Amino acid sequence: MTTSTSNPSTSPITMGKYRIAACPRPLDCGRFAAQVSIASGSGRGTTDRVMRFHDLFLTHEAAAHYALAQGIVWVHETTRTQ
Repeated sequence: MTTSTSNPSTSPITMGKYRIAACPRPLDCGRFAAQVSIASGSGRGTTDRVMRFHDLFLTHEAAAHYALAQGIVWVHETTRTQ
């Protein structure tokens, strides 16, 4: 697993062939929704799965942390069965 050094809670990470990126979005109520993008492949063979979560978070960082954690769980579960 590799990470960038800018902001660990919002920097994409790479796990094997997967690139996991948190994509929190602000809501009208002032809270944040968590989303995660899990991409793999390259060029025309690229796939990107985006998961959106129902939980609301007080900060951008909290939403990003949750999204990354869920992305990591998804990759672990997916690669465990291969």
